[in-house]
Amino acid sequence: MSAHEAQVHGYCDARFTAVREAFEENFRERDDLGAAVAVTVDGVTVVDLWGGWADATGTRPWERDTLVNVWSTTKGPVALCAHLLADRGLLDLDHPVAAYWPEFAAAGKEDVLVRHLLSHRAGLSGLREPHTLAQLYDWELTTARLAATEPWWEPGTRSGYHALTYGFLVGEVVRRVSGLRPGAFLQREVTGPLGIDFTIGLPEKESGRAAELVHARAEDSAEQTSVSRQLSPAALAALANPPVGAGAANSPEWRAAEIPAANGHGTARAVAALYGIFAGRGSFGGRRILSPRAAERVREGQGADRDLVLGAGFGSETECGLGLWISGPGGAYGPNPRAFGHDGFGGSCGLADPEAGISLGYAMNRMGSRIAHDPRKAALVDAVYGAL
Repeated sequence: MSAHEAQVHGYCDARFTAVREAFEENFRERDDLGAAVAVTVDGVTVVDLWGGWADATGTRPWERDTLVNVWSTTKGPVALCAHLLADRGLLDLDHPVAAYWPEFAAAGKEDVLVRHLLSHRAGLSGLREPHTLAQLYDWELTTARLAATEPWWEPGTRSGYHALTYGFLVGEVVRRVSGLRPGAFLQREVTGPLGIDFTIGLPEKESGRAAELVHARAEDSAEQTSVSRQLSPAALAALANPPVGAGAANSPEWRAAEIPAANGHGTARAVAALYGIFAGRGSFGGRRILSPRAAERVREGQGADRDLVLGAGFGSETECGLGLWISGPGGAYGPNPRAFGHDGFGGSCGLADPEAGISLGYAMNRMGSRIAHDPRKAALVDAVYGAL
């Protein structure tokens, strides 16, 4: 059976039949291989679907509990860790990073604020010196190099997507304040108590449930190469130092490391639950995780501009809140301009819309070429809102 003939399993409320139809069309028309989508409304699951194949050869079916690397969709849960600490009065987002991480004051960064890390405005989109994958897996080395690095632009003045560095920057602040890296902190405070099937990195004992990531098709790769030729030095540092892709992310070394900007592993159901905390104004599944004020602060806009890293591929202004991207007039996360979320490299997505009470998680293993706004995700988001 080919991906185009993939069987879809799971539950879909009759009101959201259009979401199931869009999900099935993703296999027939948009080249999905294996994938899952979950939607909650006011904390209640209305869509929980999966289908296709968990491997490139189409021999291992995607199961209800199949896990997959969701790339930058991980940034939402990492931001949640910081907001939890802020909500408890342990972290001030308007204090200098160096108040918690003294070494960070080097190279003119003494005035960089915690909010600048959360909103991709710290000027540290990537390292200036070559950084290998093996070095990326070394937490202490990577954070030490970031602490010593000179910013690419004046911090606080512009956004520039911190593709890989975001997780180490925010994550090291979380570690300095709580004593735990974000993976362990998230497990202790959120995913453990709520029973959410999501980890940063992947424990070896769970490797049998992990889907194999598959490279983008040749024509998609060509589009990506064309865009990369337009990148500035700061953007090249963000997106290609070191270069990452499906090959690296399938390796035991990648899965064993903690890369909080890019190697969260979970189900679509787990992503919907984590973003459901934001959609529920701090509560999900009957449990309060954040105060309503803290949950609202996550989407506090930091200024719309043409992102210094994503600009070549996006071509228009975007706005990041304190950890997640705001839907805005372009409708990146549906028609509510105040909705917010985060896409993952190749297609995955988490979405939160407190006004509609909606959260969505989409996870897949066939990578497209885009950092964000994959057409498969867009079809699902359109179908959700069309059903309301």
